[in-house]
Amino acid sequence: MQYWFHVAFRHRTQGTIRTDAPNWQPWLVFFLRSLAEQVRRLEKKVEREKIVLATLPELSLQIVEFAREHGRVTMMDAIQLTGANRNTLKLHFRDLAERNHLEQHGSGRGVWYGLK
Repeated sequence: MQYWFHVAFRHRTQGTIRTDAPNWQPWLVFFLRSLAEQVRRLEKKVEREKIVLATLPELSLQIVEFAREHGRVTMMDAIQLTGANRNTLKLHFRDLAERNHLEQHGSGRGVWYGLK
């Protein structure tokens, strides 16, 4: 929403704020329109994310979902979750990091991955 629009609504409300009957409607209209705009933006973002995730292999998708639900994922988490071979999972983790779905933290046995 444009800045001048926000200022106009705010000034209309501020002009009556110290009266016996403040007019909250301009501010509420602005606030609700702003919320509606945020909802539209988030819906677009979710749709883009669905499209991107739809292109991932099932193993990669499981890894990303686990990271989303738990905040992080380790190799051991992925092995327990999927039952897949460690070397196969390494390839998936590497690919997810290269595609900016996950970010690697640490190295060696203590490595874990979080959402980017």
